[in-house]
Amino acid sequence: MKRVIHWFRRDLRLHDNSALHAAAHAGREVVPVYVLSDWKRGHRWTGAPRQQFLCGSIEVLARNLEKLGGRLIIRQGAADEEIGRLIAETGAEGVFFNRDPDPFGRQMEEKVAAAACARGATVHAEKDVAIHERNEVLTGKGEPFRVFTPYARAWRKLSKPGTHLAPLRLHTPDGIASLPLPTIETWRIKASAEIIAPGEDAARKRLDAFLRGPIGRYGELRDVPTAGATSRLSQDLRHGLLSPREVYARAMAVKGASVDAFVTELIWREFYLQILWHWPHVLESDFNPDYQNVRWYEPGADFEAWKRGETGFPIVDAAMRQLNATGFMHNRLRMIVAMFLTKDLHLHWKLGESYFMQHLMDGEIASNNGGWQWSAGTGADAAPYFRIQNPWTQSARFDPRGEFIKQWVPELRDVHPALLSTAPQPGRRICAKYPRPIVDHAKERETALMMFLQR
Repeated sequence: MKRVIHWFRRDLRLHDNSALHAAAHAGREVVPVYVLSDWKRGHRWTGAPRQQFLCGSIEVLARNLEKLGGRLIIRQGAADEEIGRLIAETGAEGVFFNRDPDPFGRQMEEKVAAAACARGATVHAEKDVAIHERNEVLTGKGEPFRVFTPYARAWRKLSKPGTHLAPLRLHTPDGIASLPLPTIETWRIKASAEIIAPGEDAARKRLDAFLRGPIGRYGELRDVPTAGATSRLSQDLRHGLLSPREVYARAMAVKGASVDAFVTELIWREFYLQILWHWPHVLESDFNPDYQNVRWYEPGADFEAWKRGETGFPIVDAAMRQLNATGFMHNRLRMIVAMFLTKDLHLHWKLGESYFMQHLMDGEIASNNGGWQWSAGTGADAAPYFRIQNPWTQSARFDPRGEFIKQWVPELRDVHPALLSTAPQPGRRICAKYPRPIVDHAKERETALMMFLQR
């Protein structure tokens, strides 16, 4: 083909990009386009930190495309309408994109495909977000898995696709109208978090750094928030700054028992993508229908205290303040605060799910939903409803010296670590500057059990 369009979405990179690779081989000229949404503050599925990270990543992508001779075209609005116009303007003969796993992305893909076909352009949708997607990992009966362990066993047995090199050159024709590169002001918002460096170049440095050292301690220390043993690649996978194929292949090339623990986390990501693909209703209701009638509390002052990190439970408050300040939260802490919201405050998981999506840089709709339903006891292969984490013992296990807590809750910096993992006497404070615990964990645990039993 003389001219084709590559529609960038959650694949903001040049290395090992399935659809970009196909577009570069199919067309003598490639028109790379990113279509900005009409996002507004308060949107359930995204928020300012993710938009900040997105803007920085698009800027890096545009710069890297220019090095190849290409030019990133920016449009804004409904993707099907904008790509339809771009086909008409450029005479493009084909549209290439990587498939999205969530129902909203899939609906737009259908509209884009219809708009392209109406203008005589062919449509080429590629697999890129997951190593194995959709119906690739099924039970012996040809059904999707509902439980992680057998899914992971089947996932590991499948042959893995190879990776693609970045294009050496891309030629984008001149004269195509484009909006300026987006900034957070594009959506009339202000920076809300001190985020890490965005873009493909920074993501590749993070991957290199993880494989040089922390991966060797991952299995042992990944649950310790101050250990620096996690990959910090979640936002890079979410925005497609790295491909899961490359991350998997490079991890497998590293020797050591901890590699398997890391790969297991990649498989959890794909398990939740598969759950969302086969059961998209999980975004609105419980995966396990047995718990549809649990009588959750109405949100009020306790929910606001949870969001601010002022619950009187140090590990919960430290985690929430980390999230609010950086757009990131350590995975172990996500489980702790999610179980606290659902089992101690008895609030519906959708409240926490939405808050996380609005504040996380790495807000992956499938993993976030899966994690919240797992913690609430309502999801696929979830923690049983009667397994309720104690925030005080979680502090003792994973932050015994109070290093993480003291980093994010300055009121507690002079408090002895033992007091940070022990519930104070009823009505008492850990220290004068810090609020009393808003609930009694032991009592609320019994309440949570009754809520599930009486559903």
